[in-house]
Amino acid sequence: MAKKWGNADYKQLQALQGRLQRLEKMDLDKFCEDCSKELAARLLALVIPRTPVGQYPKDTGKKGGTLRRGWTASKNNAGTTYAQSLPITKSGSKYTIEIINPVEYASYVEFGHRTKNGGWVNGRYFLTFSEKELEQLAPGVLEKKLNTLLKEVFDG
Repeated sequence: MAKKWGNADYKQLQALQGRLQRLEKMDLDKFCEDCSKELAARLLALVIPRTPVGQYPKDTGKKGGTLRRGWTASKNNAGTTYAQSLPITKSGSKYTIEIINPVEYASYVEFGHRTKNGGWVNGRYFLTFSEKELEQLAPGVLEKKLNTLLKEVFDG
């Protein structure tokens, strides 16, 4: 005698299958690139205000802020705008975005340096501290972006 297992309505399973197919068709590379640029912009937002500005006597004619301006490659470029313009490389499943301060003495201010008379100037670690802070923020930022993406797929 055959057992009766009951009735099943497969409409919800079919709807789930459709949503999963929609998720599969989405451009996940673009999503990962957007996440990379978001994290780059947040790093710049952290490091720029932390970057020290040189203080010079007025009679020298020197103006501080070169190192700070170096992060965005121009005087008037906002960090977020600059982050959006940065190229991203993908190697396997790893996305890399490179943020460089091209000012020649940036590493000396970051990590410290010797002086002409043999003394030592301690590093300021403005980038190191900003990277550590970003490491703390990144999971929440990425979770929020992922939740937004999944909400688009499953609610839309």
